Amino acid sequence: MTTESQSKQNGRLLSEFPPPTYEAWREAVDAQLKGAPFEKRLVTKTYEGIDVQPLYRQEDLEGLSHLAYLPGFPPYVRGGDALGNNQNAWLICQEIPYSTAEEFNQAIRYDLERGQTAVNLRLDKATLLGQDPDEAQVGDVGLGGVSIATVDDLAKALDGIDLTKTPLYIQSHSAAMPTMALLMALAKKKGIATDSLQGGIEMDPLGILAREGDFPRSVAGAYDVMAQMITWAKDNAPQLKIVTVHGEPYADSGASAVEELGYVLATATEYLREMVARGLAVDDVAPRMRFSFAVGSNYFMEVAKLRAARMVWAKVVKAFGGSEASQKMTMHVRSGYWNKTIHDTYVNMLRTTTEAFAGAVAGCDSMHTAQFDEAIRPPDEFSRRIARNTQLIIQQEAHVTKVVDPAGGSWYVEKLTDTVARKVWELFQGVEKMGGMYAALKEGAPQKQVAATAEARLNSLASRKDVLVGTNKYANILEELPAAKLPDYAALHAKRAKYVGDYRTAPGGAGETNVLDKLSQILDGDDESAMGLAIAAAVAGATLGEIARTLRKGDEDKASVQQLCVHRGSYQFEELRAFSEDYLQKTGHRPQVFLANMGPIPQHKPRADFSTDFFQVGGFEVLTNNGFDSPEAAAQAALGSGASVVVICSTDADYPNVVAPITQTIKAASP
Repeated sequence: MTTESQSKQNGRLLSEFPPPTYEAWREAVDAQLKGAPFEKRLVTKTYEGIDVQPLYRQEDLEGLSHLAYLPGFPPYVRGGDALGNNQNAWLICQEIPYSTAEEFNQAIRYDLERGQTAVNLRLDKATLLGQDPDEAQVGDVGLGGVSIATVDDLAKALDGIDLTKTPLYIQSHSAAMPTMALLMALAKKKGIATDSLQGGIEMDPLGILAREGDFPRSVAGAYDVMAQMITWAKDNAPQLKIVTVHGEPYADSGASAVEELGYVLATATEYLREMVARGLAVDDVAPRMRFSFAVGSNYFMEVAKLRAARMVWAKVVKAFGGSEASQKMTMHVRSGYWNKTIHDTYVNMLRTTTEAFAGAVAGCDSMHTAQFDEAIRPPDEFSRRIARNTQLIIQQEAHVTKVVDPAGGSWYVEKLTDTVARKVWELFQGVEKMGGMYAALKEGAPQKQVAATAEARLNSLASRKDVLVGTNKYANILEELPAAKLPDYAALHAKRAKYVGDYRTAPGGAGETNVLDKLSQILDGDDESAMGLAIAAAVAGATLGEIARTLRKGDEDKASVQQLCVHRGSYQFEELRAFSEDYLQKTGHRPQVFLANMGPIPQHKPRADFSTDFFQVGGFEVLTNNGFDSPEAAAQAALGSGASVVVICSTDADYPNVVAPITQTIKAASP
């Protein structure tokens, strides 16, 4: 068929079937609703305070200014690269939260050979506090990540990895400068030029303060350290990101997408402002900042959030006078923690797939896909492989990287992106009026707002308005949970404490005069030389804890605020299931519920199915049947079952005839 004939045919079709107007569609919908309110039945109200319409049209895009810009151009809504991920796919940046350097190294080398493209090193709680193992509490050493105290520890963790070709991200947070000092000392030891190192150190004082409730030094002191590190890095390690602003503390506490992004934006703005106040140029600071967001299962909202993030950050940097290049956002995403469950654990694979796809479509620069057993234990090889392969399939089988800004032009996504950005900006302005993010945290405003959203989410789960499959609906009480294989923290603490003690007393160790001299020089030096002196101390053999303590001398005013409540939405149901498990261990069976199903199956099945699902969510064993012909038969069967709870399942019309006889018989026999 020629183009001309095709055009004529299309014209005839349009004349016979004219495109309906919105008004005609609305009239047809209202007729179908039969008087039910349109807003109540078809408009979805979100935790972000956004009304999602059932239908979006081209007219909804009128006035959206960001649509005029192509990918690779400010405000970078459509991505920071004109070719998207076509030439360089996002980094597969999986966390491996093992406790020892040896375990971590074995796993990361294995995974790098099988598709992972960046190293994502999580440090344990003791290291993040700037404590060596011999001064840390039992339980903190090895908790949540690798125990690192010396250059040799870091060398073991990264043995066999080419740091000039493989980006390295270290979640160092409050121990940022000591960690960076160890890394630079290791580079010197290996003969690696520091300007060839890629990745980031991930300093984020306000993020840690919000998550933990305290910080081991003053916030002003932390900003001084941040400025010192950025100053040193711009001349010596220009490819390293020094700051990573984390949204996970808010998202994992139940925040909405708008709240997470709004508080991240306020945090990043405060960092930028404080660095400028310390004499740094915007164009030296902004390119050394990275952003990390949690991605939840509300797919389109998450895509819009990540696209909006680039838009609002570009606006902030531009307002500070930053160049177009500095307005680009480097974005890391990870699967959210809030919606992950212990029960029906493998369903987490489906959740993380949706989340990974949202991050990919939104144009992230790096990604961690959570292992399905993350809420239970450190991952094994199988769970690491499934998480890693999720990203590989999206890249290499789904070919998402072949399309630049896959969501671009979608009437729904573009409108939602703009709406999210506007709401984020409104929240951000409110924080600015409070005096900035630190002032807001001290006042408790973000914590209060996030707690309110979390409560609304929990209420929706409790009423099953929101569903966590396998937890508050479709529960499987016969499942066997994956075994929780946790480290022996007491033994690990003893081993690591002995190692550090031996290290200090060994020839050339941290107890040597040369090391003490280097640490003293840090105290005597000025701010400009602090990073270089910390590196010199690490080269001489100082431990991470010794460097951290030295850097904090004179700044013992620890910051503290109300702590965010990081939790998973499923915890309240998991507590019920735990009670059921305890009951099983004590009695040999779970709490039992007997269903007194009246009449044939079609008569009782709807309510029997509802009751079964309802009670299994709490871990009850439901004793069901095909129905009884008489109330007497049902009552006798209930008494014979031994169950302490009886639920009568029938129809509204039949209840008046069966409830009284059944209950009277049961009460008479078992008062």
